[in-house]
Amino acid sequence: MLMRKLGRTGLRVAALCLGGNTFGWTTDQKASEAVLDAYLEAGGNFIDTADVYSRWVPGHAGGESETVLGTWMKARGNRRAVIIATKVMGPMGPGPNDTGLSRQHIVEGVEDSLRRLQTDFIDLYQAHWDDRDTPLEETLRAFDDLVRQGKVRYIGASNYHAWRLTRALWESDRRAFVRYESIQPKYNLVFRDEYERELEPLCLEQSLGVIPYSSLGSGFLSGKYHRGRDLPKTARAGSVQKTYMTDRGFTVLEAVEKVAASAGATPAQVALSWLAHRPGITAPIASATSVAQLKELVGGIELQLDADARATLDRASAWPEG
Repeated sequence: MLMRKLGRTGLRVAALCLGGNTFGWTTDQKASEAVLDAYLEAGGNFIDTADVYSRWVPGHAGGESETVLGTWMKARGNRRAVIIATKVMGPMGPGPNDTGLSRQHIVEGVEDSLRRLQTDFIDLYQAHWDDRDTPLEETLRAFDDLVRQGKVRYIGASNYHAWRLTRALWESDRRAFVRYESIQPKYNLVFRDEYERELEPLCLEQSLGVIPYSSLGSGFLSGKYHRGRDLPKTARAGSVQKTYMTDRGFTVLEAVEKVAASAGATPAQVALSWLAHRPGITAPIASATSVAQLKELVGGIELQLDADARATLDRASAWPEG
């Protein structure tokens, strides 16, 4: 599989980052392990999860995805073969200090993640969301300490606005802390402007790694959704209907399906290829619930769209300037 450097670090990661949000939720341990084995067999090495996966499910406490990954790595003895990215910030309990980017929550969070992952270090530890109630210095100092202690190798951010990311980079430089080396924004063919207006120029200027989530629009860009048809029987269908089943969404999807038919590929592969080969993109995050889906995603990374195909997608998905 195509490998890329993560930002300005020396870390090399696969150009397809396997999303772990379904592990322990819509895919049980056995199904998750089949997908993970197939991903490594295809040459992948980069897996993204979070402590809160899948706390939103009734009866779940969070940490289910990390637990699945830890059990798999322990059974396979393959910890050194994979780059594990996880996140901290979301609520992991009912208490006032069970959320956020305070030193207390970060220090407690990393220990809990290490235990669930059955490892003594995390490759990429990310702030899942911004925390305006905690001073950036406190957050960055806590992350810096974890790196110095060897519990974390690199740090990254997710869901940060460009101005806050700029401030964090400045604060790290001023205080000689480790800096955020990557950003995880929501970015796909339907949602382009939020990333491209301000984050993209900053990421290119600062050589930040970019690992977009929602690369396939929660499955909308896979071609499973159509005007006037019943929704697929999936856990995310209701959310997809509200977010993506708009005139703009279907205009983009129609262009994706047109290019796919011409290229002899699937819509998911076209949407993923467009994203994976954008300037500055390190590795789109996409999840799979079966080995067949995983192989389809790998095909999307390998697919090279020609100039006409990319132009068709760019026109259909262009965001209004001004």
